[in-house]
Amino acid sequence: MRGKLILFTIIAITMTVLLMIIGCGNNKSSEVELLGAGATFPYPLYSKMFSEYYKEKGIRVNYQAIGSGGGIRQLLNKVVDFGGTDAFMSDGSLAKATAKILHIPTCLGAVVVTYNLPGNPKLKLTSDIIADIFLGKIKKWNDDRIKKLNPEVGLPDSNITVVHRSDGSGTTFIFSDYLSKVSKKWREKVGRGKSLNWPVGLGGKGNPGVAGLIKQTPNSVGYVELIYALQNNMPFATIKNKKGNFIVPSLKSVSLAAQINIPDDTRISLTDTDAEKGYPISSFTWIILYQEQNYNSRSYERAKATVDLLWWIIHNGQKYNKELEYAPLPASAVEKAEKILKSVIYNGKNIL
Repeated sequence: MRGKLILFTIIAITMTVLLMIIGCGNNKSSEVELLGAGATFPYPLYSKMFSEYYKEKGIRVNYQAIGSGGGIRQLLNKVVDFGGTDAFMSDGSLAKATAKILHIPTCLGAVVVTYNLPGNPKLKLTSDIIADIFLGKIKKWNDDRIKKLNPEVGLPDSNITVVHRSDGSGTTFIFSDYLSKVSKKWREKVGRGKSLNWPVGLGGKGNPGVAGLIKQTPNSVGYVELIYALQNNMPFATIKNKKGNFIVPSLKSVSLAAQINIPDDTRISLTDTDAEKGYPISSFTWIILYQEQNYNSRSYERAKATVDLLWWIIHNGQKYNKELEYAPLPASAVEKAEKILKSVIYNGKNIL
């Protein structure tokens, strides 16, 4: 009898331990997992941030890099917790939303003009020259206007082959936004957008497609993200900014592009910046979310987790920007982002 009692006691203890283990497992699987989608440009940074955030907070974040347009659509359809976009939503796009959408800047990036020339020299270019190259008006590398800027470079008497993105992208939007500001001819003939009707050139999909075409095509020129150019050791041009200074694209000069008056909603184009030492083809990238977080039977826990994540990104998360060659937010942008996050509500009550 005593032996049976001991056996029953052992079985009871074992079952209790097993139930505790199962319970712990269930708690782990029931943790909030946030879902985001959008811009491909910040994907390497977000992947690092979200991995570190999970280690610190135990909150998983699943981000699908489907492009800026896709991120906006997914948020409008309310199938994600947040979207990612390199191009801020226009007034028209915001008007289509069923509720107010907020923009939180997370870092800065830039687009560079890269090329394939003998010896890959360091070129200087101006806005009008860049526009006319991509319009097909400047056809040869030894054009007098390019030679005058680069007297020390032996420019070939060769036709310029323009390479551009064939897919819709935030990179194209930033580049065409810049050209639309600095060139009336570009603005009238091509304009700005994620996808364009290009006057000349070959199309490549994504930064890898553009880079691949440039590398295999002598005397070609195109545009890629600064990060991609740095990581792949591609040459890129120093560009004259609005203040008349030739600026080398770098993390510092990209951050300096944002040293201007930023509106309270942070929806601002930094291209052709007024900043004296800012690189002129720079841009914020944003995470977008609804101000009122109670929608589609969304829990307060999920809403709070979303806001806490974004607060961490604009503070502790910024230390990963330089490590991955993204320009960190200037203090003025962080201050604006803080105010925006403090305006996020659940059932009309502030979350933070």
